[in-house]
Amino acid sequence: MKFSEKLKKLRQEQNLTQDDLADKIFVTRTAISKWETDNGYPSIESLKLLSRLFSVTVDELISDEDIKIKEDLEFKRSKTNHIIALVGSALALISSVCMFFVENAILYGAVVGLALIGACIYFGFTQLSLAYYRDKKLSKKQSAYRSFREIFSAVVLFLVLFSTVSNI
Repeated sequence: MKFSEKLKKLRQEQNLTQDDLADKIFVTRTAISKWETDNGYPSIESLKLLSRLFSVTVDELISDEDIKIKEDLEFKRSKTNHIIALVGSALALISSVCMFFVENAILYGAVVGLALIGACIYFGFTQLSLAYYRDKKLSKKQSAYRSFREIFSAVVLFLVLFSTVSNI
């Protein structure tokens, strides 16, 4: 039985509404709803409170299947963040190259802005995708990706600075 099913069953056995349960463990009703529909999982602290409230162990609340589902969900989010980071890097790189060919000052400013936005997207979503690289199967890619990130950062910075200096 999955965690969501166990939680709902235990809650209903004690005649608690989602609001009642949320109040007892200091979370929102929305959080309880997400947990009961497999759209999220509680924190360790919430699991401890649930186990005390229902007089069961944390192990009884969660099973190996639940842990695997949570890991898969985290991996999918990390992979999505990784793809968004790559899109941001492509935007930054393409914009940086376009700076060499733009002569209009207003358009040049827009291209520089796009390069900076792409770089921000890249670095922000790279941090969010770290779980993708923590997977043991990807450890070789992790070191290669770090090297790529450093080289890419240097290239984008060089292109932005060189393009800016050459257009002055």
